Amino acid sequence: MTLLLSSKQRLVLVGDSITDAGRARPIGTFSNGLGEGYPSLVNSLLTAIYPELEIEVLNVGSSGDTVRHLKVRWQTDVIDLKPDWLSIMIGTNDVWRQFDSPEDPTAAVLEDEFTTTLNALVVQTKPLVTGLILLTPFLVETNLSDPFRARMDQYNAIVKAIGGANNVPVVDTQAAFDRATKYVDTTVLAPDHVHPTQPGHVVLAKCLLDALSFEW
Repeated sequence: MTLLLSSKQRLVLVGDSITDAGRARPIGTFSNGLGEGYPSLVNSLLTAIYPELEIEVLNVGSSGDTVRHLKVRWQTDVIDLKPDWLSIMIGTNDVWRQFDSPEDPTAAVLEDEFTTTLNALVVQTKPLVTGLILLTPFLVETNLSDPFRARMDQYNAIVKAIGGANNVPVVDTQAAFDRATKYVDTTVLAPDHVHPTQPGHVVLAKCLLDALSFEW
């Protein structure tokens, strides 16, 4: 396989705190500009294995974001950056707010709004980029009957449906974590079931790089 990214292309990663991972502001700041999570790992591996391509990786994840927040900042944080390739991973907070913010039901993004908004962003952006990849939301939880996990699986299915409808590849991050948790405890990968440890971020980095036909 040949890496899908070409020389001097720009890869932009957008999402919530899982993508943010403590990145510096403004975008492109040298110190900790990519954060401590999977965007930094992706950048390091692309730089180490494909140095001749001089690929630029930008992290525009923002902690706490739902797809509703992505819509608001889409022009400035995505379109204006003119990505060649774009990775989108969103949905965790859309679901989480349904469980941790009962006093504010408007904080959650229910299925219809999530579907309509994410689909619109994909439709808007796909013609502007060389490639677009959707990463599903996930919960590092082995109990499939857990209400949070069950709800997240529903949003996982929505992302897959949007990808299928728009001929956009979808990476099933939940499946990747499910494989790992057959052998290690969930706390090894994400102590709160949501925010990955370094091994958890490696899982995500491999998911994205595999989708880009990275040769390990």
